[in-house]
Amino acid sequence: MSNKQERKKNTHEDKKHEENVLKQKHEQKSEKEQDIKLQSAEVGTGEAETQNSGKDIAEDKSSETKTMQQTVETLGAENSELKDMLLRKQAEFENFRKRIQREKEESIKYANAMLLLDLTNTIDNFERAIQSAKDSEDFRAFHSGVELIEKQLTQMLGKKWGLKRFESQGEKFDPDRHEAIMAEQSDQVTAPTVVEDFQRGYLLNERVLRPAKVKVAQPAEGNNKNNKTT
Repeated sequence: MSNKQERKKNTHEDKKHEENVLKQKHEQKSEKEQDIKLQSAEVGTGEAETQNSGKDIAEDKSSETKTMQQTVETLGAENSELKDMLLRKQAEFENFRKRIQREKEESIKYANAMLLLDLTNTIDNFERAIQSAKDSEDFRAFHSGVELIEKQLTQMLGKKWGLKRFESQGEKFDPDRHEAIMAEQSDQVTAPTVVEDFQRGYLLNERVLRPAKVKVAQPAEGNNKNNKTT
């Protein structure tokens, strides 16, 4: 082969090599451009996702805020309702307390109404006895009338109201039933004994309402030294 042909061959090979190099560079450039496009697409997608995510978070926060506001409003309404109920209950209780107090006062005020009504009949009888005594000037009739009224009165009080008089003379001295006004020594008794009834006592349903005022005989010294009026 001649030198000319060899140079031509070499030139052709060099061109081919350059074309291959250029082709490789072009391919590499294309690959880089493709990578850049992909990266840009990914970045765009990431930004879009970030924007969407931010939007979702904002929507979630907005929804949460609305829910909290609704809860606060609901609790506020319930609180107001409970306050109103409490005020009403307090007012009702105060009215109830006042009514009970008023009824109690009225009950105390008129507790003896029936007793007093029964006593008006006795007052009527006394008025008639007094008028009869004025007209007749008969002391014995007046005395008998008063005795009858007194008997009727004590019977009425005993049957309807449980008030009874009790006798004390001759009974052993009882400090729960008797009030000693006077005392004397006596050799006729061996224990403190009621010998005189100055004012008779009364029982109300078997309970001492008023003790009797009495005179008490104490045993003379030597009869019973241990028995004394208390």
